Amino acid sequence: MTSREETEELNLRERPPGALEVRPPGPLTAGGDPEGGGPGGEVAGAAPPAEGDGAPSGPEPARRSRKLRMALIVVIAIGVAAAAGLAATGALGGEDSEEPAAGPSGPAATAEVKRTTLTSSETVAGTLGYGDVSTVEAIAPAAGGADPGADTGTGQPAGGGGTAAGSGGDAADAGAGIVTWTPNEGSTIKRGDTVYSVDGEKVPLFYGDTPLYRTLSDGSEGGDVKLLERNLDKLGYTGFTVDETYSPDTADAVSAWQEDMGREQTGVVEAGDAVTAESARRVAALQTWPGAKAEGAVLDWTGTERVVSVELDAQFEDLVRVGTKAEVELPNGTTVDGKVTDIGTPPAASGSGSADAGGQGEEDQESTLPLQLTVGEQDKLGRYQAAPVDVVLKADTREDVLAVPVNALVARQGGGYAVQKVTAGGSTESVPVELGMFANGLVEITGDGIEEGMSVGVPK
Repeated sequence: MTSREETEELNLRERPPGALEVRPPGPLTAGGDPEGGGPGGEVAGAAPPAEGDGAPSGPEPARRSRKLRMALIVVIAIGVAAAAGLAATGALGGEDSEEPAAGPSGPAATAEVKRTTLTSSETVAGTLGYGDVSTVEAIAPAAGGADPGADTGTGQPAGGGGTAAGSGGDAADAGAGIVTWTPNEGSTIKRGDTVYSVDGEKVPLFYGDTPLYRTLSDGSEGGDVKLLERNLDKLGYTGFTVDETYSPDTADAVSAWQEDMGREQTGVVEAGDAVTAESARRVAALQTWPGAKAEGAVLDWTGTERVVSVELDAQFEDLVRVGTKAEVELPNGTTVDGKVTDIGTPPAASGSGSADAGGQGEEDQESTLPLQLTVGEQDKLGRYQAAPVDVVLKADTREDVLAVPVNALVARQGGGYAVQKVTAGGSTESVPVELGMFANGLVEITGDGIEEGMSVGVPK
C-alpha cells in the first residue's frame, strides 16, 4: 500500500459514518476526473477500492455517498424556499416590488358631531300627595261683633284653612254647641256642601280667601259682603247685585239660603256661619266626632288634586322659578309632566351658631327650599295617593346646537379643550373648541372647523 493509500485508509477509519470525505486537491484529467479517480473525482458514487488493497469491504462507502446527497438536497430546498419567500415580500428588490404602506394611527372609536336640542336638568327627590294640610276650627264669633261698615283686612290662612262656629248665640255661649255630623275621611267637599253640623245646623263651604269674621246685615259694605253674594249667586240664589254692599235684596237671598240650610231665617249672616276655602277640599283627617263639644279643631283637609312636594337643596335654587317644567317618575317607572307652581322660603335658622347637646350648631344644617309642583293629567298618576317620586327639573334648554359626547373632549396643554377630528386618511387632527351646555352625556361645542356630521375620536 502506497503512502497515499495508507493515508486515505486511516481517514476512512477515523471518520464517523455519514461524514463528508475530504480529499486533497489533485490534477484533473482531460475527462474531468481527478488523478486516480472516477468522474468528478472520488466523491459520492466512486467505485470502492478493490479487495486486497487494504480498503474496508462491504457497501459502507455507498451509504455515505447517499447520505451526502440527501443532505445537499435538503440544504438546496431550504435555500429555494427562503428565496421564494423573500421574492414574494419584495425584500430582494426589483422593479415590481413596492414598500408596504404603514397603517394610519386612528382613534379607538368615533362619534359624529350632531345638531340637537340640549336641556339641562337635575333629578331630586319628591313626595306625591295632596299638598299642604290645614285645620278647620269651630270658633265663636268675636265678642260684640265687628263694625258692620268696616272693610275686611284679614286674609285666609295659607292652604285654605277655614274657621267656623255654630250660628246664633252670644260670646257666652261660644263652644256650647254639640257636633252632630262630620264627613268621612277622604271625601271631597265642594261649594255649598256641609263641612260639619252643630246642633243640627249645617255649616257649609264657601269659596274665598277671607273668612266670615263679622256679622253682615243690611248696610254692611266690604270685600266679605262681595264674597257672600258671589257664593249665593253661584249656588243659584238671585234678586241681588254682586257687589260690596249688603242691600235688602241681599238680605232676602240670605233668608232663602237660611231656610234651605234649616236655620232661622233672619236675613243676617253671623261670623262662622260658613267655612271658606279657595276651592274644593279633601278631608285628610277628623279631629272631632259627633257628640263632642263644638270647639277647637274639627278636621284637617287638603286640596283635591295630587301635587308633588320637594325640599330642594339651596345649591339648586337657581334652577327653578314658577313655571319651570319638570318630569315626575312614579314608583312603577312611568313618568308624567309637572310644573312648579309654588316656591316657598327656606326655614329661618333659629339660634344660628349655637350648638346642641351633640355639639352640632344650627348653621351646620342644610338649608332647603320648599317647592310644589302640579300635575295636569291626574289620571296618569294612577291610584297613588302618597308615594316617593323622582323629579327631573328642566332648568334650561338650548336649541339647534352642535354637540358631541362628553368623553370626546381632550384637555389641551395650557388650558381649554379640543376634539380629535378624524381625517379622510384615518388619522386624527386636534381642533380647539369652546364649551356650552352639558346635558344627558352631551356637551355643546363651537369653534373653527366644527361642522355637523364631522367624525371625532372617542374612547372605545
